[in-house]
Amino acid sequence: MDLTGEERITAPRDVVWAALNDPEILKQCIPGCQSLEMKSPTELTTVVKVKIGPVSATFNGEVLLSNIKAPESYTISGEGKGGIAGFAKGGADVVLKDDGGETILRYEAKAQVGGKIAQLGARLIDSTSTKLAQQFFSSFNAAVSAKAAE
Repeated sequence: MDLTGEERITAPRDVVWAALNDPEILKQCIPGCQSLEMKSPTELTTVVKVKIGPVSATFNGEVLLSNIKAPESYTISGEGKGGIAGFAKGGADVVLKDDGGETILRYEAKAQVGGKIAQLGARLIDSTSTKLAQQFFSSFNAAVSAKAAE
């Protein structure tokens, strides 16, 4: 499954870049995130609880940041295991562009699931993934814009 999108954030690119690398901001923006910890500047561990249709699962995951070109882009990839519910893995290329005093954040993401959640059907998984991605980027936009307005 592929997801693409764009957010216009009312903050300069360096503020948006800092937020993309701030575990506290990421934690508050990731739907269902219960914990997010930096193991190194490029490695994080996370626990996320999600509900896809009738299946609720808690995923324990590892996240890796790569292809880092500060402050313009990076690739974020990860894999989470949800016990009997299955697994999810994927990644996103995130690109930041200056636009006056604002920043345009573009993303292209790919994801795949396996196990019990994969049996729910592609349409349900795609719509849930799209909704979760939109929630994350909308929350991220609001958090960064509010921080920039301080």
